Amino acid sequence: MQRTLVLIKPDGVQRGLVGEIIRRLERRGLKLIAMKMMQVPREQASRHYAEHQGKAFYEGLLGFITSGPIVAMIWEGREAVTVVRSLMGSTDPLKAQPGTIRGDLALDLGMNLIHGSDSPARAESEIALFFSAAEFHEYERTIDQWIRE
Repeated sequence: MQRTLVLIKPDGVQRGLVGEIIRRLERRGLKLIAMKMMQVPREQASRHYAEHQGKAFYEGLLGFITSGPIVAMIWEGREAVTVVRSLMGSTDPLKAQPGTIRGDLALDLGMNLIHGSDSPARAESEIALFFSAAEFHEYERTIDQWIRE
């Protein structure tokens, strides 16, 4: 099973969409193995967005992700990275398909509600940035027999 990091950004928390976003991930069959609400310190945000350092929008990214609480989660499932990315929709909500989180719930590129890792390798590093191994919860779900062969 693959794991991926999902962050519900400050706009998602402020708009009361945490439950709706979690519902969509659960309904798809993904398994939640870690979750916490937190305020992201600037230093941690800088590491998370390091690939964008030097770009015109970098400071705005840092300012936004540190502006309020987020909900950080680890989801597990078959091809979890790809599944989460398809559920999220395009980064630009105006280009996101209806039925996706961003396509249904967002309007602005800067307020796009959710972050999901873009590759399995990136998921590993992002998970390590937001969670310790002690925060993972390994458990069996009886419904898994109805989700995967």
